[in-house]
This record gives sequence, C-alpha cells and structure tokens, in this order.
Amino acid sequence: MNILVIGSGGREHAIVWKIRQSPLVSQVFCAPGNAGIEDLAQIVPIKITDIDGLLQFARQHNIDLTIVGSEQPLIEGIVDTFEAHELFIFGPSKEASMLEGSKVFAKQFMKKYNIPTAEFRAFNVRERFDAERFINETPVPMVIKADGLAAGKGVTVCETKEQALEALRLMMEEKTFGNAGLNVVIEEFLVGEEVSVFIVTDGKDYVTLASAQDHKRILDNDLGKNTGGMGAYAPAPVLSDDILAKIQRSIIRPTLAGMAREGTPYRGCLYVGLMITETGPKVVEFNCRFGDPETQVVLPLLEDDLVQLMLDVVQGNLAGKKIKLKQQTAVCVVIASGGYPDAYETGKPIVGLEEAMSPDNIMVFHAGTKREKDTIVTAGGRVLGVTAVGAKNNLEETINTTYRAVGKITFDNMYYRSDIGKKGVLLQKHISTMEMK
Repeated sequence: MNILVIGSGGREHAIVWKIRQSPLVSQVFCAPGNAGIEDLAQIVPIKITDIDGLLQFARQHNIDLTIVGSEQPLIEGIVDTFEAHELFIFGPSKEASMLEGSKVFAKQFMKKYNIPTAEFRAFNVRERFDAERFINETPVPMVIKADGLAAGKGVTVCETKEQALEALRLMMEEKTFGNAGLNVVIEEFLVGEEVSVFIVTDGKDYVTLASAQDHKRILDNDLGKNTGGMGAYAPAPVLSDDILAKIQRSIIRPTLAGMAREGTPYRGCLYVGLMITETGPKVVEFNCRFGDPETQVVLPLLEDDLVQLMLDVVQGNLAGKKIKLKQQTAVCVVIASGGYPDAYETGKPIVGLEEAMSPDNIMVFHAGTKREKDTIVTAGGRVLGVTAVGAKNNLEETINTTYRAVGKITFDNMYYRSDIGKKGVLLQKHISTMEMK
C-alpha cells in the first residue's frame, strides 16, 4: 500500500513511525513533513491546507490510504473532497469536525444530548456587553475559550473578574486569535484530574486506545501560559476501569449516537479531553484527530497494526474488533525554543539527536525542525518530543529514562519542563497505597 500522511509535527512523525511497522505498507509519503520524518517517508512539499494539491498528488501516486494528522484540513473538508473522488482517507467529515472546529457547536451539542460538561454561556462579538455582564455576575475562577482553532492556546483560566474581562477584550477587540475569538464560550472552572481518552471509530463501533495526560502550561507545576502541549504520559493512573466504563456509557456512546442522529456520523480518531471531578467525568474539549504530544505516548503502546485499524475504520469494519495495548508506560517530554509560546528564534543547530535515541525504548519525534545542508536546525516553537517506553508499574523510571535522553540533546536557548509525569507518579503511589489497605 501507498500511504500519504498530512502534517509536519511530532504527531505526524509518530504516525509515520508507527505505520512504517506495518507489513501492509510499501511506500509512505508525508506532506509537508519535517527533518525527522524524511528518514522514514518521502517528503512532499504541499501545504496541509492545499486540498486540491493534496488530492492531485494522491491520485497521481496511487495513494491507497491518506491519514490526516492536523485539524485544519479536516475542518476545511479534506475528507469530503477525497471521498467524493472515491479515495480512502482517515478522519471525520467537515461537519463532524465541528466538534473541534467550534467550541460553541461542541458545547451546544453536549447540552442537547446530555453529555456531562462544564456549565457555560456562549457569546458573539455583538454580545460583548452581555458577556461582560455575565462575567461580573459569575463566580471566579472561570474559563474563557475562543470558539475556533487557536493552536491549543485559545483557552484562558481566569482567577479574577479583571483577568476575565481582559481575556474577553483581547479575543474580541484585539483579535489575539484572529476570527477564532469573535465568538467565545465562558464556562465554569472544573476541579479535578485531567485525562485524555482516544477512540478510533467507524461511526458506529469503536476501540479505545491508551489514555494519556497532557501538560499544557509552559512552566513547571502547571503555571504560565497555555501551549500546544509540553509533554505527556500514558496510561493515566487516574483512569480506572470503573471510570472508563462510565465515560463510555455517559460520553462516548452518546456522542457517537448523537453525531449519527444529526446526520454527521463521526469516523476517525476522536480525542476526548476530560476532567475527572467529584461528581464524575466531564468533557473539557473534543478534538477531531490524534493529540499532540499525546500521540507520541499513545501509539508506542499500541500492539496492533495501525494501518489495518485505520482501514477497518474507513471500510466500516470495526464491528467486533478488539485491540491489544502493551502493558507498559510511555513518557514524552517536549523540547521547545526559548520564548515559546511567545516570540522565539529559529535556525538553531541541534546536537545529540542520534545519541539520545535507542532502538529498543527511546524515540525522538521531530516537531519543528528542518534540514540545512547536513545540519538539522530548529524551525518552530515546539522542536522535539523525546519519548521513552518502560515498565507498566514503574512510571518514575520511565520518566527518568526520558529525561536522561533529553539531557543528551542541546541547541541554543532550548527549554523544557522538568516535571512531566510527576503527577502520574503521585497518583500511582496513592493507588498502590489504597490497594494495600
């Protein structure tokens, strides 16, 4: 099979790395790719939003399956276009992708189908005065979310009403997130433990991949600005079998049934971002694709052939399908350019990539890199994702292995968090103590 992967980040590198292990695959292309992906796939210089160009390439090169890593082309309707030309493509339709493309749509959908989520109100730019009045009448903390795509940064947790009013002004007046912030969701602040659950679905049936916990804030101890994600670990100890069963019963199945009832069946990977609160799991957000950097810890724990799984999705053959997950832990630490998520410099030579990797248990997934002659240099805010896989009941050692690998990589003004996975270790120890009692 000829496979085309669309995207250029660490998520796409992890996808390419995983599908390269499939005996079904003969050739892999990636558009536009990065310096790490080019070791595993043929790089195609087509932008992810050039849907016509990608379609033409897929037809000319007899692509048997296209895998969309990034959310932007999904929301712009690449799946609809490819399917109209009878090409297999993994991902949800344009209308189904609205679960991520519009926070307002997602919240209203959840309200309609009684899917547990935070209490909220939605406002457009013409209702700014009403939004300000709502903020003044609502207890803090509260959360303000830009409606559209904002590269994972369109969420502001506000401790005071002044912060909330300023966040609203930046979104609606200053257009910090462009048109994405002209509509906003203002919602209650949920207290609990965050976890991400990934399902792969053909619209009716689904399988559940390993759970993960992302680290969104730029600084240790979950402080500072939101980013696209500074690291992740899997599986998340907070997700017990009982809680997962409740999530499937009250969130996943009603979501798939609701999307089908709306006439927009959801096919592809559905990322369910959750808060495990005292009153049960609640949805924080939906994403219409694999997460980043969660993919870099979820796929290494998948025992099955990812290509076959995706084929089962696009062909509607998931009924009765079961998958095997490795009984291990995985940790990914993101190395970023200093200054990210604000202004940062690029073009910094990266040293130590080969030394950091191990064929048995350590992968270095490229996110923002490019090749200049014989040197790999930085080309983005999030530059690399260093992932290690280790023993199931020893997350702490897997974390240590990851950071030892991180320590072998250097570039000017590099930055990374030093506490990725520590919450998981504390939870793991707490669970072990409770079990002993």
